[in-house]
Amino acid sequence: MDSATPYLKQDAGQAASGQALGMLTSLLNTVEWLADSWYLPVVAAALVWGAGEMVVRRLAVKASAERMALELVPNRLFDPGLEEIFRRGVQLARASTSMPWWAPRRSKTVQIRLRADGSSPLRYRIEGPVGGERLLSITPFGPHVTVHRARPIVDEPRKHVVRAEFILRGKPTAPLREVPLDPDPLQPLIDAVCDLRAELGDLTEIRLDIQRAPKWALRARRLQLMSAARRSERREAQRAARWVRKDATGIEDSLIWQLQQLLSAKHGAAAGRRLLMPPLPRRVDPDEALGKLAEDDHLVRVQLLVLCASNTEGRAQARLAQLQAAFDVFGGGSRWAMRGWRVGPWRLGADHWPSRRSFQRRWEVGHCQPPRANWVRLEELTGLLKPPTVNCRLPLLADDLPTFTFGDPELLLQGIYRGPDGQRRLVATYAKETLFEVGVGKAGGGKTERALAQAIGWAHAGGGLMFLDPHRDSWPRALPFLAHDHLMQRIALIDLNANGPDPQVSSWNPLGMHQGQAAHEVVEAVTDAYASALGWDDATAPRAITILTNALAVLVAVNEAACQAGRPEDQATIFHVRALLTDPAFRLAALAALAGRLDEETRSWWQTIFPTLAADAFAVVLNPIARLAANPTTRAFLGQPAGIYNIRAAMDNRMIVWVCPAGNGPTDRLLTALLARDLLRAVRSRRDTPEEKRVPFRPYFDELITLTGAAPETIAAMFEDFRKYKVHVHGMTQLLARLPAPVRLSLLQNASTLASTTGSQSAIAAITAEWGDRPSPDAVAALDRFEHYMSLTVNGRRIGPARITGPHLDAIFAAQARPRQVDALERTARTMAAALPLDQLTTRAATQLDRLTAFLTQHPPAPTAPPRPHQKGYQ
Repeated sequence: MDSATPYLKQDAGQAASGQALGMLTSLLNTVEWLADSWYLPVVAAALVWGAGEMVVRRLAVKASAERMALELVPNRLFDPGLEEIFRRGVQLARASTSMPWWAPRRSKTVQIRLRADGSSPLRYRIEGPVGGERLLSITPFGPHVTVHRARPIVDEPRKHVVRAEFILRGKPTAPLREVPLDPDPLQPLIDAVCDLRAELGDLTEIRLDIQRAPKWALRARRLQLMSAARRSERREAQRAARWVRKDATGIEDSLIWQLQQLLSAKHGAAAGRRLLMPPLPRRVDPDEALGKLAEDDHLVRVQLLVLCASNTEGRAQARLAQLQAAFDVFGGGSRWAMRGWRVGPWRLGADHWPSRRSFQRRWEVGHCQPPRANWVRLEELTGLLKPPTVNCRLPLLADDLPTFTFGDPELLLQGIYRGPDGQRRLVATYAKETLFEVGVGKAGGGKTERALAQAIGWAHAGGGLMFLDPHRDSWPRALPFLAHDHLMQRIALIDLNANGPDPQVSSWNPLGMHQGQAAHEVVEAVTDAYASALGWDDATAPRAITILTNALAVLVAVNEAACQAGRPEDQATIFHVRALLTDPAFRLAALAALAGRLDEETRSWWQTIFPTLAADAFAVVLNPIARLAANPTTRAFLGQPAGIYNIRAAMDNRMIVWVCPAGNGPTDRLLTALLARDLLRAVRSRRDTPEEKRVPFRPYFDELITLTGAAPETIAAMFEDFRKYKVHVHGMTQLLARLPAPVRLSLLQNASTLASTTGSQSAIAAITAEWGDRPSPDAVAALDRFEHYMSLTVNGRRIGPARITGPHLDAIFAAQARPRQVDALERTARTMAAALPLDQLTTRAATQLDRLTAFLTQHPPAPTAPPRPHQKGYQ
């Protein structure tokens, strides 16, 4: 056995060496085969990768086919805090994983779409898995953001399209800049798209995909960053060591070092070279090396895609450059930069091969395949995780505020808006939505000019209006622009200033019954006008109100009888109240003639209460009437039996009525109160007309302080009630604080348009307070002449306050000016108002009592009242 052992060991060694040689030979053969046929494994790997990619794409497309879209619409008070925005980001990240288990990673994403196409400043949409709809529908923003299901968007092809994908450049672990919420972080993006023009096919869309990354991807990224940090530290240590050796060598070769060695007492080994300690690599701190990637919480991957399109060459490219500048605002340690390479004047990016196809696929199906560097924390995306807030300045687009078209009855001119691109356009609101308007500002600021432009545009569109101007300045200003043949037959001038050598005045009988009024409404209107102008109420002047009411009831009954008899020229006027109260013969004749017309209560008052009154009880009623009679103009205007003025007929026939009272004294205030109360009566009388047949009418009240001083409760009631009857009031005043409290509260509550020109900060603070002091009083006070800040109502929502230039008649209506026809219009307007010489009307008013007495004596009325006659007046 022992003799065989060496041979066995030798055979085993030979076998082992033979196996090793065989393995080496096989390896060499394999390498030789790969060198000769390398393309075969490459093709096989490519086929396997292609098949896998095809399967993944099909699965991703299938998973992405069921997606939902939500549109978020913030209100004007939307002002979220950082915590609310952060919670929204957490919701978005969580919703991105609401997919089936088999869904590929690229389909697990939530997409924020910021879109501008000229129809709105910036639409904010969220698209994501259907499984995350409930999570995304309930936002932490509360009622300040409305969330509703959005329909798919189908865009028409544009001629010119540019695309871009943004990647984070700079230090990969550094965060983006922390952008404050005031002003809104979205402001640069909105400014970049504020001059989009829908008619040119402009379109801009920004898509931000948020995706929760897998843990293995994060770990791999961290290993890569740590390895890079260690290599960097080693390179720095090696560089430092080289510099140390270089410095030591330089010192040893210096003359000073050599002299020190010669003079040194040490020789031999002790006098050798200096001992050098090379610097060691610094230990890498993970928190410092990983930066924002050090923590797992709230870390996501993002994909940022941008598409700009237009039908006009060059506009899409310019828009993309603006957006690139807007994204620079978010730049800090890292920044958003366009992905690609620049070769001379060309950029090879998402618009060129090979990136374009990948971009288009991801754009169409909503897949997220972000670049390796696009890791961010939710805090860095604060500005993009919410819609525009109250701190965002939004431009006014054509869909927000329509463009004014001359002659369009559906539009009401508001002014001139200067867009962010410098273009100016006439803007308007919809007439049916502009119920009440209020203009405030100092004298000469442009309130009346703007109201005149609006009224003239409305008149040319076929609308009816009344312009009440106590100063008469508006009439000569508007004349050249109203002097058109198709308007002249609709214009009437009620001028109570009686200027010139041969003044002419129109006429109005507040007690007249020839125009079909209801008797009790006439009595109530005149009594309330007196009470409003004189400050009467049931507590301070109950007897005066009772006396005047019963006196008017008798005179109105007389007028009904006269109209029934076909003699409207024999009607009583307001000046006959004196005769009724102080002339026993006239009073007895009137009461006897009306025995069958007066109700039992009125007859009883005249029979039992009136005889007990002392003579001085009538002074409080008669003194104001005496002041009216002492003025020739008001006596002529109010003293005619069958006046032509009929505001109800003017409304129904689309008349343009200019009323110019003489001033603002006590007599003028009483006359203004009568006119205002008659307007209120006439408007309320439209209840006899079906709503769809009521013709829109617009009264314009210049100098509300003067008008409301005479009839505050009446003006307040107008702002509260007229909307129901399609009568829309426009008021102007210098000081809102000087208006009576009922008027001020009513107009601020119901104003569809609220405008302010320049003025003192204290005067306009009441207006800016309605806007939440945005703009502030000092900003409004700094406005130039004809500049306004105004809030408007369009499509049921408030627009503004926006800065709008008031229209100037000579500029915007230059083509409509007819200065040569001014005289003809003046004559026609007075003819339409049946204006007659003042002397003639005064004489007729002085003899009216005799005619009335003769009528009562000769023609006693019938005991029953006939049906009311049809309305007469402006036709």
